[in-house]
Amino acid sequence: MRVLRAVAPLVAALLLLTGCKEELRSGNDGFVTPDLSVKVLDTTEREPPAAEVAGQTVDGKQVSLAGLRGRVVVMPVWGSWCGPCRKEAPGLARAARDLADDGVTFLGINTRDRNKVDVRSFLDRFDISYDSIYDEDGRTLLAFRGTLPPLGIPSIVVIDRQGRVAARILGPADLSTVYGVVEDVTGKKLAVPRADA
Repeated sequence: MRVLRAVAPLVAALLLLTGCKEELRSGNDGFVTPDLSVKVLDTTEREPPAAEVAGQTVDGKQVSLAGLRGRVVVMPVWGSWCGPCRKEAPGLARAARDLADDGVTFLGINTRDRNKVDVRSFLDRFDISYDSIYDEDGRTLLAFRGTLPPLGIPSIVVIDRQGRVAARILGPADLSTVYGVVEDVTGKKLAVPRADA
């Protein structure tokens, strides 16, 4: 019994160290997952991002928000190190494929990932076909200051056809939330797919 009492604190300490090591390796220092919060702006309140939103994907392809003007753009902010991002990724991948015919494009922002191998693995694992700006240092997010909390991951910004910020989703979003916000921005009724279909 004494051996168990002596070993228990050691095991607990090792588990804590392992958890901290994983957290530091993953690159999510200081980030928080906010509770789900949705805000859709009235058309009179909408403004473009504070700075140009452009960059390279993890594979070196140049992408920009300006190049998508005329389409509604859903911009998930994610990191391969983020557990809630992994949870919402399959739904976002599916929504990107399903909504393309409705004039909706997805352009992600992959933030604070220090290892491109992890990013590629995430994209492959969840069959994500839409482009994401590789934002290793978090500078791309500065374009959305006042819209997104800088440490709240995951989050989504929705841009209207005029290139203005139309809505934001803070926290992990399910399909019905994403479709509901896109409906509000496009003014078009969409059929939300069943999660198990």
